[in-house]
Amino acid sequence: MSEVITRSNAAPKIGFVSLGCAKALTDSELILTQLSAEGYQTVKTLQGADLVIVNTCGFIDDAVKESLDAIGEALAENGKVIVTGCLGAQTAESGGLLVQQMHPSVLAVTGPHATQAVMDAVHTHLPKPHDPLTDLVPNAFGVAGIKLTPRHYAYIKISEGCNHRCTFCIIPSLRGDLVSRPIDAVLTEARALFEGGVKELLVISQDTSAYGVDLKYRTGFWAGRPIKTRLFELVSALGEIAAPYGGWVRLHYVYPYPSVDELLPLMAAGQVLPYLDVPFQHSHPDVLKRMKRPASGEKNLERIERWRAACPELVLRSTFIAGFPGETEAEFSHLLDFMQAAQIDHAGCFAYSAVAGAGANQHPGMLPIELREERRSRFMAVAEAVSAAKLQRRIGSTLQVLVDAAPGLGKKGGIGRSYADAPEIDGVVKLLAPEKISKTLRVGEFTKARIVGTQGHDLVAQPF
Repeated sequence: MSEVITRSNAAPKIGFVSLGCAKALTDSELILTQLSAEGYQTVKTLQGADLVIVNTCGFIDDAVKESLDAIGEALAENGKVIVTGCLGAQTAESGGLLVQQMHPSVLAVTGPHATQAVMDAVHTHLPKPHDPLTDLVPNAFGVAGIKLTPRHYAYIKISEGCNHRCTFCIIPSLRGDLVSRPIDAVLTEARALFEGGVKELLVISQDTSAYGVDLKYRTGFWAGRPIKTRLFELVSALGEIAAPYGGWVRLHYVYPYPSVDELLPLMAAGQVLPYLDVPFQHSHPDVLKRMKRPASGEKNLERIERWRAACPELVLRSTFIAGFPGETEAEFSHLLDFMQAAQIDHAGCFAYSAVAGAGANQHPGMLPIELREERRSRFMAVAEAVSAAKLQRRIGSTLQVLVDAAPGLGKKGGIGRSYADAPEIDGVVKLLAPEKISKTLRVGEFTKARIVGTQGHDLVAQPF
């Protein structure tokens, strides 16, 4: 994901480039909110800016290259660049920061979730024009600040960092251990977003299921009542806040802990979307042990069966790694069998990437990249067949669709998503021209639609 943001009628000018995942996106939103509060203007053309901020990603090799290239482009077009984000925290073999080694002329480098450090760097090189306490933030969602997403959906980050030490991942070294946000702060932001017109709230973190563990589920206060800093109470309250607006609440990065079972009745009752993004990563117990993942494949399959029994409409998204060091053909076949048995609705797969600093790089049995890619392709063939078959079974059903695009008020159709589809990572619902001439489609509004076909990963529907 890469986006350059435009604002107007303010100065001085700052170019802003946001790369990486949804968690990085929320970091960008915080920085942009503060920039706007202090009177800075963000502009589309890097060449015309007084300086440029690049929020980077450093999770896998391709992301590192994209980030370094974006920094190089900003330096070439502008010359004054501040770097933040996950890549900013990575060190080179020499011991210094990787970004400064590759691009020594950058003005400053910070790690992720470092809004104040970024603002300090901005103030050093481009003094702030006025006092934020005396100015309103244009186009913001009140206390929720500026969002980079379309106005009808928004991400809300409930915690930072992770307590796991998965051997393929360097996120804890970049973002630190789990730090949960106070529950009243999360709910206040959520209410501001729904009041501002958001129709879909996407809950994100590095480990959503662990929300509140670091605070020992401390009791906070919201709307005059005590409420535990715990995922069940948070999700229940988010559903209450969303209800008057007819809004959706979607959960991402949910580890398959037993406590997640408590959420399924909320989904079955319609308080939150029956959708879980669960990063299983693999199925074979031995591979999961080498990965230092928290659950075995057999328990995961049993858990999925319980979830679907409690909420038959449940949709599951997950990510997996093929070609992990030492993975045997039998272990990989176990993963393919798991995909068939688990019937994951949306699955992504990465060939193992030997990210610098990951503990798994020291494991014996590093597989050739060609074999890793070949297994990824085989996995995706199975995953796509499962997904396609599940989409076929939706033909003839009626779904509520959130409209994402509707040129000309949708007279010739549009694009939307059902509860089964998160933005950017899942499929879409391709809306045909409405049967009734009087029917219109508007971005950010819901419409009922009858599913009449499929196209690849997408549904085709007739709005009514």
